[in-house]
Amino acid sequence: MSSPATLTALPLDGWTDAESLFLRLFADTDAAFWLDAGPDAADGWSILGAGEVESDADAVRAVPLAVDAAAESPVPFRGGWVGWLDYESGAGRAGAPVTRAERQPQGAWIAVHRAIALDHARRRLWTLADPASAEAWQAQVRSALSDDTAPPPPPVPATSTAVARHGVREYTGLIEECREAIRRGDAYQLCLTTRFRAPRPADPLSAYRRLRAATPAHHGGYLRAGDRSLLSASPEQFLAVSRGFVSTSPIKGTRPRSQDPVEDARLAEELRTDVKERAENVMIVDLMRNDLSHVGVPGTLNVGRLWQVETYPAVHQLVSAVSVRLRDGIRFGELCDATFPAGSMTGAPKLSAMSILNRLEAAPRGVYAGCFGHVGLDGRVDLAMVIRSIVVERDGAYVGAGGGITWLSRPDAEAAEVATKARAPLAALAAELPREWAALTADLTEAGGEGNSR
Repeated sequence: MSSPATLTALPLDGWTDAESLFLRLFADTDAAFWLDAGPDAADGWSILGAGEVESDADAVRAVPLAVDAAAESPVPFRGGWVGWLDYESGAGRAGAPVTRAERQPQGAWIAVHRAIALDHARRRLWTLADPASAEAWQAQVRSALSDDTAPPPPPVPATSTAVARHGVREYTGLIEECREAIRRGDAYQLCLTTRFRAPRPADPLSAYRRLRAATPAHHGGYLRAGDRSLLSASPEQFLAVSRGFVSTSPIKGTRPRSQDPVEDARLAEELRTDVKERAENVMIVDLMRNDLSHVGVPGTLNVGRLWQVETYPAVHQLVSAVSVRLRDGIRFGELCDATFPAGSMTGAPKLSAMSILNRLEAAPRGVYAGCFGHVGLDGRVDLAMVIRSIVVERDGAYVGAGGGITWLSRPDAEAAEVATKARAPLAALAAELPREWAALTADLTEAGGEGNSR
């Protein structure tokens, strides 16, 4: 296969939505991607395109990260790779024991050959292709702008019932084992996860369109590499590299929205002031400060936001942000080795947490709890967490869900949160939670709430 090259960016008059462009230009492409700022986005970028599946993952790891702000293009991606990393590859590199599914492939990258970048704040389009074909690609995209309406996704097929990796009683028992590990001092926090399996959808793209309509998010995405697809409505940016800095924005702490404005405001304030949620959040902030220090210039670590409530259509979330100036010569692989898997998906201390979770979960997470996004040849990076997501493999579709466990966690509430988080992705697959898990969401359904983030 040919390696990715720096792409020529050409501005294009006119505007349309990313969904209609993807449907017209990339819907049937074997290696395609749609990094999605969300329906009706008023800021941020959506980037969609196609290429070839990369056979050499080390080529991505070898990319030197951007430290020269003056050399950056106004378009956030000018060629490179789009793809995902699985949880086990990162945990194994960090020295933790891992459980892998037999014969199941792990990470995947697409070497990008042509793309479109949509600047939602300025409502501007840019086409991206190699210099020899840049004008022809611009003309092809221009012709696709003549119809800017996307047909609705096909009707949802008959509903199936998902199969749970753990029963409710088994999962709450694992929560108690997490609390016991915390009592012993083996960890401060543990992000315990489980998984639900549904039949493989006939059309993963239609499932993604249903998912983004139900749970809009600013770091969503649809990535297809052959017969594998990742469908994500992720609200969490894992890593961003730009202008010489690397930043992360961990989410820990969730409350459902309410249709009553007074109650909705109360829930947001409750989240902002909750002792358990604040403690859980700041533990991950401290962990990420430590991780980033391994690639940063001493004295430049900064917590730009702490315990900020962000509000989305379905949930309130407690978000913080940590950044550091990169040292010269750091490559993408070194950044991954220092920070991945994300602390918000492991717990703290990280190595101890991953080892405990491997024993308790006793099954691979796969792509769930990993990350996805783009790694540019110019050293810019934007990766999101694989949460609130669907992973489509040859043998079925999988939805992971979990939550951060602390000593103050209540097993019944934590299990209900897992059920709520898994419900929307499963619904996009026309699948229902198993009955015992569905029963846990009854109270939140009556209150009009949805779950979120892990």
